[in-house]
Amino acid sequence: MTGRASSQQAEIPINGALWPTFDLNRPHDTAFFVLALCMLAVAVAIALFYLTERRRWKRREQALSEETARLRGIEERAELLMGAQRQAVLSWTGRDKEPRFEGDPSIAGEGATLKRLLAFGSWVVAADAAVLEKSLDRLKERGEGFLITIKTLARGFVSAEGRAASGKAVLRLCDIDGVRGEILRINEELARAKIDLISMTTLLDSVSHPIWLRDDEERLTWANRAYLRAVEAADLSDAQRRSAELLDQSTRAEAVCLRQENRAFAQRVAVTMAGERRMLDVSEEPTAGGSAGLAVDVSELEDVRTSLQREMDAHVRTLDQLSTAVAIFDQSQRLTFYNAAYLQFWRLEPAFLDSHPSDGEILERLRAAGKLPEQADFQAWKKEFLSAYQAAEAREIWWHLPDRRVLRVVSSPNPQGGLTYLFDDVSDRMRLESQMTAFKRVQNETLDALNEGVAVFGSDGRLKYYNRTFAEMWSFMPEALQGQPHIDTIIALCRELAPEEEAWNGIRGAVAGLHDMRLGLSCRIDRTDRSIVDCAGRPLPDGATLLTFADVTASVNMARALTERNEALENASRMRDEFVHHFSYEVRSPLTNVIGFTQLLSDGTAGALNERQRDYVGHIMRSSGSLLAILNDILDLASIDAGSMELVCEQVDIRSTVEAAARGLEDRLAESSVRLSIGVPDDIGALFADPKRIRQILFNLMSNAVGFSAPGQTVRVVARRKSGEVTLEVADDGKGIPDEIKTKVFDRFESNALGTRHRGVGLGLSIVRSLVELHGGHVELISAPGSGTRVTCYFPDNNPQHRFAAE
Repeated sequence: MTGRASSQQAEIPINGALWPTFDLNRPHDTAFFVLALCMLAVAVAIALFYLTERRRWKRREQALSEETARLRGIEERAELLMGAQRQAVLSWTGRDKEPRFEGDPSIAGEGATLKRLLAFGSWVVAADAAVLEKSLDRLKERGEGFLITIKTLARGFVSAEGRAASGKAVLRLCDIDGVRGEILRINEELARAKIDLISMTTLLDSVSHPIWLRDDEERLTWANRAYLRAVEAADLSDAQRRSAELLDQSTRAEAVCLRQENRAFAQRVAVTMAGERRMLDVSEEPTAGGSAGLAVDVSELEDVRTSLQREMDAHVRTLDQLSTAVAIFDQSQRLTFYNAAYLQFWRLEPAFLDSHPSDGEILERLRAAGKLPEQADFQAWKKEFLSAYQAAEAREIWWHLPDRRVLRVVSSPNPQGGLTYLFDDVSDRMRLESQMTAFKRVQNETLDALNEGVAVFGSDGRLKYYNRTFAEMWSFMPEALQGQPHIDTIIALCRELAPEEEAWNGIRGAVAGLHDMRLGLSCRIDRTDRSIVDCAGRPLPDGATLLTFADVTASVNMARALTERNEALENASRMRDEFVHHFSYEVRSPLTNVIGFTQLLSDGTAGALNERQRDYVGHIMRSSGSLLAILNDILDLASIDAGSMELVCEQVDIRSTVEAAARGLEDRLAESSVRLSIGVPDDIGALFADPKRIRQILFNLMSNAVGFSAPGQTVRVVARRKSGEVTLEVADDGKGIPDEIKTKVFDRFESNALGTRHRGVGLGLSIVRSLVELHGGHVELISAPGSGTRVTCYFPDNNPQHRFAAE
């Protein structure tokens, strides 16, 4: 037991616990003990350091608490200041892009965020936003402070202050309101008003019309340069000093009276501007401090208006002369003008038209009068017709009226709005076009039916028209005349039948020659088929040329035969005239002897005659006298034909000449039981003529009238003088002369008894016409079957006495 105890550490009870005993002799225990002492020393030192630091930290904690309380007070005061005014504070440290923000972001607008607050252009006017951004950039880069006032888009003002503090760039944005904000707004409006005033003044100075301002005491306070030039003033002071006025006293007084009644003055007056008489439209408006006036020079406008009015009056007169009806309607579709043709065309009341009716009212009235085309749905037609007011271009329609007229209606939009109607009656034109179409058709059919060939060549020498005879005459194939061939082509084809060069050269010149040199053409073409063609060319008004080709083979042959026959007839007529002339002279001599011996027997010179012998002698005398009259007529006609008869004119008493001629017919009147009525005025006077020929004319006319009158009828002889003529008229109540004989009664040797006992050789009326025409007059015959005959001889009144009396 003892040996085991010695080999272990002794255990010493401490506080009831067993602690091992230390043996300082043992190194192990010594190290442990030293370590324990060191640890104890460290613990004591730590405890002392703790106590010392604890006291120091308590002091620091107390100081920090006091600083915290102070800062909390400062924060509360800052929050109070920040809340007292709407503002925002932004601070940037170093090169930070995102600032620290304090305050109210709504300074940039309701519901604004920091992002919008930093986008200055979104809530600040562009100019101020640019200034703010530049100032902020200089603050961040160089620490330059600034204090500016910026304007927001909401028409508010914000104070922007930038400062550098503790290495930070601080921007303070503070909303300016209240009196200061109002002052800023007023200053801005004042500046803008000053700018506007300067601009307006500059503008008004550049206006060429006089403009002026007056105060409430009618003193001139401002005037533009045009006003100063008008009153010949150097400047405003000069005009005020001299009281230079543009308007006269009466006009100014009238303007003052109107302004006192708070009414504007507006009047056109005549004034003298810079020494010239001008017309001005003057307007003066009352203002708060006086009045403002404007004068517009309308002299040229007045001249233009006068000229325009004259032009309009001239146009109205011109339109009134037109046959086309014209009506003008304004934008409201009301009648503003109509010409005389419109009034006459529709026959509407002038009072109705002068009341400026609408277009629809006029249509309704025309429809009620039955003057419009019949329509199944008039309202739809009317709506369609009035749609022309919305059209951009003119319209043309045709009306077929109930009275068979055709109207061309043109509705043309006016530049200033409204419409102009033109009503043109084209009934005649339509009828003429129809007639022209029918005429052309008939003309074509007629030309095709002609026996002459017809060809029309244009001014370019090409064939424009031809008829069927032309193609057949020259044996053209249908395709040869297609495509309007040239005249040279036609001539080349025609030369196969007519190779003569001369005729074709003339035809070519007439068709294709110079227009001014084209003349009529007439030539004859002998063809190889022994036929003869006459060609005639005539220039037409449009520059074309008409060629006609007629086959005259038969007529040429006939003309030759007729020429030969005419020559034979002329020879026979000449031989007849020579025979008659010779015969008349040869027979007249023995006839004169017969008449002379018969008169001797009748006078009883050769011895007494019994009753029968005297009767025979009387018949011989009458027959010889008739035969002598015939011979004298034949000789007179021969003298007239030869031009050898000369009139021996003198003053012939008309009444005595008529009575003398009537006495030569007393026996015949008695034998025929025909009465003679002479109607010659006692004051008819004389006629300057050959008395012998006048008696011969009357004798032949009365003899002819007695011969064609039945017993009991009357032959009337009337003489008149009127209008520089003397007329001798012989009329009977016989059977009259039929129309087919009337044209031959004045021919020689034409005799027709017309069922009467009158016989003659047919020289009486022929002698009458020849003798009257020899006197310079003419003969007129009026007759009809059953109405008798009246022959009137007209002689020119060549009596110098009557001519001087008439003058």
